[in-house]
Amino acid sequence: MTHTAFCRILRVMKQQSQSTARLEARLPNEVMARLKRAAEIQGRTLTDFVVAAADEAACRAIEQTEIIRLSVEDQRQIAEAILNPPEPTPALRKAYRRYRELFGAE
Repeated sequence: MTHTAFCRILRVMKQQSQSTARLEARLPNEVMARLKRAAEIQGRTLTDFVVAAADEAACRAIEQTEIIRLSVEDQRQIAEAILNPPEPTPALRKAYRRYRELFGAE
């Protein structure tokens, strides 16, 4: 599930619950006028518009840090490494032996 889908689910859940928190901010008059205009265009209250816009921006910011985007070539290299892994190096074999000694795991 993508983070954006998760954010949508959370929004629905938030709408069902009534707990809220307060946020206050000082902003330039030009920004306030732009926010009011945008809210009017969408037929929303200023609060609803600002909360929805801020929440969407927060979801995008989180998604950008949690989702790794790979080029086609990077995807091919990862698939190749998974399907045909290289032989373990001597250092990896040594680390594995040491791990088994420390944790007794197979």
